[in-house]
This record gives sequence, C-alpha cells and structure tokens, in this order.
Amino acid sequence: MTLSIVVGFLGFLAFVYSLDRFEQKPETRADGIVALTGGAQRIGEAIDLLAKGYAKRLLISGVNENTSREEISRLNPGQRKLFECCVDLDYRARNTIGNAIETRRWTEENQFATIIVVTSNYHMPRTLVELEHALPNLQKIPYPVAATIDPHDWWRNPATARVLFSEYLKFLAVWVRTRIESDPERSPVAKIISGGAPSKQPGKQAMAESLWR
Repeated sequence: MTLSIVVGFLGFLAFVYSLDRFEQKPETRADGIVALTGGAQRIGEAIDLLAKGYAKRLLISGVNENTSREEISRLNPGQRKLFECCVDLDYRARNTIGNAIETRRWTEENQFATIIVVTSNYHMPRTLVELEHALPNLQKIPYPVAATIDPHDWWRNPATARVLFSEYLKFLAVWVRTRIESDPERSPVAKIISGGAPSKQPGKQAMAESLWR
C-alpha cells in the first residue's frame, strides 16, 4: 500500500513537472489549428496563431449550443474577417473524447495532415492521448496555454493542486481506456464517462452554425 502511494505520488510529480509554464510559438506551420473550449485564453491564442499564418483554418471544438459565431467573434473584434472565412465551430463535442472525434471528422473532411492543438497546459497531456487514439496518423503540434495555472505552484496553492491532481487521475484513466478500446466512437466506456455519446447530434443552433459550411 505504501509503495503504491509512493509510486502514485512520483507519477504525479512527473506529470506536473512535464507541463509547460509558458507559451511558446510553434516552430513549424500546420494545415489546421484545433482549439478546445474551456477558457477564453485558448480561443484567443488560437485565433492569434491563425492570424499570423500558422495554419489555413481553425476549428473551435466544444462550443456551447447557445453561443453563436457572432458572440465569439465579438470577443476578438480585430479578427472578424478571419471568422468569416477560416473558422469552423463544433457544437457536437461534449468532452475531450468528443473533441477528438470531431477533430477527426474535421481533419478528414479537409484532408489535413498536420494540426496545432491549443488547450490549457494541464489539459494537454490528456488531449494528446485522446487525439493520438482517434488520429494515430495525424501530426499533432501542441501549443499549451499556460495563462491560468503555474504547475510548479501546486505545493503552495491548494486550488492548483486540486486541479492538477484531478487532471492527473483523468490522464491515467484515459491512458488505460485508450489501450483497451479500438475506437472512441464505438466505446461503451466512453459513453459511460460522457453520460451518453461523447459527440452529440447538433440542435437548431448547431445546425445554423454548421461545422462544414
């Protein structure tokens, strides 16, 4: 029991200190950019990468059904033209599993071979495992957003420690799950975790803001 606790704690430390503390622009360009919702910083950073020519299109995955394209574009008023031509909104994904499924559909539809992945630093390891499982042949370039959490601050900040420990447990669960299932879309475990299909059918708003226009 004591050995298990020690091993688990060492694993947690390895996870924490592997996380990026600062943003660093990608060293290469890609076909597309995928930003996972969950923080305004993620979308802002992704749009900035798109504006600087790091990719041709951007997918914002996991958008709330009640959030319109206009509302998101108002948060980035200087990039309205980009929203009109080069940004796709995914209303189907319910969680990170759904993000991976919708990313697969989007990259296959657009015939992309490389993507830049934008999400929070603590969320990046789990995201990459899900994406690698759904899209093993796609090149993924991580762009972790580090604006909200400094992982090295975990030992003196209880809130940070809780977020990181929770994410570490989720990462372990995903790592195990993706090794015993063949496909996230047909995974009964993924459905149990998601409380239903991880990628839902769009409602009226989602149909109006169709992912592929």
